[in-house]
Amino acid sequence: MGAQIEHLAQWVAETRWEDIPEAVTQHATLVLLDTLGVILAGAEQPEVHALRTRLGGTAGTGATVLARGWPSTDPRTAALLNGIAGRSIELCEGHRYVSCQGAVQIVPGVLAVGEATGRTGRDLLMALILGYEVAVRLGAAMTPRALAHQNGQAPLLGAVAAGARLRGLNATETSRALRIGATLVLTPSYTNAVAGATTLNVAGGMSGFAAALAPELALAGFTAQENAIEEALSSLVGDGFEPGAMLDELGTRWEITRNYFRLRACCNPMYAALDALEEVLAVLQPQPEAIARIDVATYQFASVMRNPNPPNYFAAKYSLPHAAAALVVRGNAGYGSFTEAVIHDPTITALRQRVHITADPQLSALAPRLKPARVTVTLTDGRQATHTCESPRGDFQHPYQETDIRAKFRELAGVVLHAAGVPSVEQVVDRCAQWASVNELTEVLRSVPPAPSPD
Repeated sequence: MGAQIEHLAQWVAETRWEDIPEAVTQHATLVLLDTLGVILAGAEQPEVHALRTRLGGTAGTGATVLARGWPSTDPRTAALLNGIAGRSIELCEGHRYVSCQGAVQIVPGVLAVGEATGRTGRDLLMALILGYEVAVRLGAAMTPRALAHQNGQAPLLGAVAAGARLRGLNATETSRALRIGATLVLTPSYTNAVAGATTLNVAGGMSGFAAALAPELALAGFTAQENAIEEALSSLVGDGFEPGAMLDELGTRWEITRNYFRLRACCNPMYAALDALEEVLAVLQPQPEAIARIDVATYQFASVMRNPNPPNYFAAKYSLPHAAAALVVRGNAGYGSFTEAVIHDPTITALRQRVHITADPQLSALAPRLKPARVTVTLTDGRQATHTCESPRGDFQHPYQETDIRAKFRELAGVVLHAAGVPSVEQVVDRCAQWASVNELTEVLRSVPPAPSPD
């Protein structure tokens, strides 16, 4: 394995709590809170519930599935189920500069392995922070293939690093676990998303599974070739791997603090168009039936998300016509605007047909540095307004406030937990660094009455 990766593995194994600035651990705690809320709400999706039922009958014990009833299962299955749940509602955080939804692919494994092995809250936070570094730095060195979604790729190796840290692997063992993990990376396609293929979320869940499995394989004596990571990321699942800058500012530039949070339950490339649409709606203040057409010009990657008839809730998250229509009719593009009932709302269905998406070469030239969009709304009475958004809210120029993230957590956690008990969960996560074990979280979760069932 190359010197940079060996150094990274050693750094994961040997970094101390005292080496991490308090501001970083505080931000990581907020990332943990945000991701926990996303997992809880995602657990309510019907396919996630059905899989939980199918796997639960043959699984072991030791870790908690974050869902109604709080079933106990083995750490690999718990991490898999929680990871799939977190990916399913498209509200997980991501990195500003590298295609990496790190937390939702690392946190499930961290919680499951940490609970099964009796690790402290500090151990969990350190594993999350260090695993996030590995995910982003390997992702930055990798040249992804055009259709490849990052689920189960570099973030899977970040999850393996986190799992190795929690299992107490030394530098040599961590290196071996990472190289073993390179044989587990996946090849999910972005076209799954547009097609509404929820199997895309399984790829994200497999990162948590690998976090629990790969360190055990290393401890059991399994081996991997020396250049397994370089080969996988340059030739098997990627089209190039340049590790020269991988260690730049390691230990001083903390990648988890360079993330972005999401408040809209849809694909991030659509955010600029929705921000621009909100500005136009504020000017025109139209009723849905008064809108003759909505024209969206955006960059090439975002322009393919144009299906006006998404087949299910998941495809709607990658349909700019649906997100735009839901924003007009419901006033937001949050969690509740992407349910099966909303997809079939006749007012939204009709308005989706009047949303037209084009790729603008000038806007495309600004990507990926910016993710811009220009929106024009034309009313039936001839009035018209246009607004351009170069950088959406939540991105590096206009980050959401912590109060926004906490409000999001309360909404999503309230899907599973009775609203009166949600603050107690928030408070226990806030003091994660003081946990004697993960049981401090699971005990509070089990003590809160459930929210009314959607059934």
